[in-house]
Amino acid sequence: MSSRVFMKNGLMSVMGTHIVNFLTKHKQQQSFGVSISIRSKTTAIQYVESRARDPTFEKLMDKYKNLLKVIAIQDLILANPKNQSVSVDFLSNLSQRLHLNRGATAFLRKYPHIFNIYYEPSKLQPFCRLTDAALDVSRQEAEAINASLPLVVERLVRILSMSASKTVPLRAIFKVWRELGLPDNFEDSIIAANSSIFQLCDADELNTHLLKLVGDVPNNGFRAAVEDWRVIECCKEDCSVNSMEMPYSFQHRYPPGMRLSKNFRAKVKEWQSLPYMGPYEVVSEQKKSSKHAMVAMEKRAVSIVHEFLSLTVEKMVEVEKISHFKNWFGIDFNIRDLFLDHPGIFYLSTKGKRHTVFLREAYERGCLIHPNPVYDARRRLLHLVSLERRGLPAVNSKLQDRNSSNEVEQGENMQKIDSLSSFD
Repeated sequence: MSSRVFMKNGLMSVMGTHIVNFLTKHKQQQSFGVSISIRSKTTAIQYVESRARDPTFEKLMDKYKNLLKVIAIQDLILANPKNQSVSVDFLSNLSQRLHLNRGATAFLRKYPHIFNIYYEPSKLQPFCRLTDAALDVSRQEAEAINASLPLVVERLVRILSMSASKTVPLRAIFKVWRELGLPDNFEDSIIAANSSIFQLCDADELNTHLLKLVGDVPNNGFRAAVEDWRVIECCKEDCSVNSMEMPYSFQHRYPPGMRLSKNFRAKVKEWQSLPYMGPYEVVSEQKKSSKHAMVAMEKRAVSIVHEFLSLTVEKMVEVEKISHFKNWFGIDFNIRDLFLDHPGIFYLSTKGKRHTVFLREAYERGCLIHPNPVYDARRRLLHLVSLERRGLPAVNSKLQDRNSSNEVEQGENMQKIDSLSSFD
């Protein structure tokens, strides 16, 4: 009996040891698998933050943050042609919406080359108007846009041609009207004036219109910007691109200091040689299951957004704005990830709580290599923004601040007197 108990206890101890070892080993495998999945998983924020920074573009976007706020106020001032001014109180009420962190008055005084604060006695409150320098820049931009109307029509035709249905929502065009160099009244001066090319149609959604291309545009009638680069590159004696890769290659310029591993270079070289359909070519529906089809679609998506950026005045656009064209262009990829996956072609900046993408090849030292008149006018305004208070005589600037503050205080005092007299 004792021997049975001994054998039973020994058997139990051996089984217990095996069970404990199995559970321990299984637990280690589970924990190891979990740790691997956590390490391999990258969130969207981490992916954006891990990108290689380009100090030139980051410095440029530091200026653009305030330029966008200046443009928003400038549009409000110019909205009324008869009286091009706006009350400071009105801007103060919009401070949060305009992202004026320190208030409207402090922001306006920060840019005396652009804004002029004055007191209107008849309305008992301070107003803001544009300076002569800012008005001159605005006139220069308007003249440049009017002079480039035929080019603007071609830009719209090209954008519609990249859509399989030759149609895009009108609200998507409204999102990028400034980037495309469209005039303020482009619905009348561009769309209605070219009824043989463009047509506005009602969409299924209420109060939504679609812009449709009705003109006969031949297939492959346009040549993409990347194809122009390939022609120029082929003619160079020191061409760095292989002749076999040239028909499908894109120009790459990487951020300074970015480390390019051998594996990364090999993948880029392989990607460059992959054939694809251009942005204006009609693509038949393909099965997305195969890896080759997915890569071809991804490369065509790159060609579409590359061409879209090439059509903009400043070769840059907010990611949120271009996303409105995504489905209409047949892009089934995350637009932002597309820019991050190709740092040699695009640069993504997150300055000013916005994701803005640049076409790298179009810029050199923070400026367009091939500028245009509209871009030149906007650069003049950016220069005025960069000046802030610099360039003004110290005495005059102090007097101007003192006079404007006195006018504001005088207006507030008069309002108090009027309110007190109403109780008498």
